[in-house]
Amino acid sequence: MSDLAREMTAKIERGVRLESPQEVTPEYHDSLVHLMTMQADSELAGGYGYVPWIAKAPTVEEKHVVAQIVKDELRHAAVMYGLLGDLGFDVARHVQHHDETFTMRIQADADIGTRRITSDKRVNIFYYPIDTWADFVFFNFCMDRGAGHQLEDVRGCSWGPWARAIEGIFKEEKFHIRHGEHWVERLAGDPATRAEAQRTFEKWYVRTLKIFGRPGSPKNRVYRALRLKLRDNDEVRRAFQAEVQGLCKRFGLEVPEWRPTWSELPEEAQIPG
Repeated sequence: MSDLAREMTAKIERGVRLESPQEVTPEYHDSLVHLMTMQADSELAGGYGYVPWIAKAPTVEEKHVVAQIVKDELRHAAVMYGLLGDLGFDVARHVQHHDETFTMRIQADADIGTRRITSDKRVNIFYYPIDTWADFVFFNFCMDRGAGHQLEDVRGCSWGPWARAIEGIFKEEKFHIRHGEHWVERLAGDPATRAEAQRTFEKWYVRTLKIFGRPGSPKNRVYRALRLKLRDNDEVRRAFQAEVQGLCKRFGLEVPEWRPTWSELPEEAQIPG
């Protein structure tokens, strides 16, 4: 182990946050860049996916809410790309190379499992289109909630700039989640929209479960050793499932059974927007 690695590890074990690229090993740097690029690309792709719903939202008030959510997601992307730039990452080249692919969406009835189908690093749930207001609502309810559970770990991570930036992002994600909860309760409670609500929930719930990664992932163990993550992938997934099950009991929605095939899931947890 090099002197730098020993010094870095000692700081991490004491709970001291790292603040400068000069304090970290190449392994730490590469892991950090990878995780933050996944978040940045997901924030940007997610914001692009919401844009059409500014016009298509059912009321003027909701158009304003959707516009605010788009603004939040693009701000989150800007913050994350700024952090990457501080690490020497060529943000302009990366975004210019991928800007057209960030808008790419697949057919609504397609199932791509856990695969990425473009060269950007977005969480693959952002390939699916948001075709109805119920899709928008349940994306907020499921995916934004899943992202919130993962961002909980980042709040305690060893990279100081990321941990501090997440505090503001986390608060705005909570707003998105509350918006989803309000509308889920409304759609699930109306006999005219209840069946659509159940179908749409099942679709986005299963897609969200796939973002967390395999339990016991070797990469996750590395991230935890570096304190870039705090929990195993499956711990985060179970926390998400428990919260959703409690809410669905309140709203009268049935939670679908999900039996993962671990060989088909990504080794690492993905960090969404």
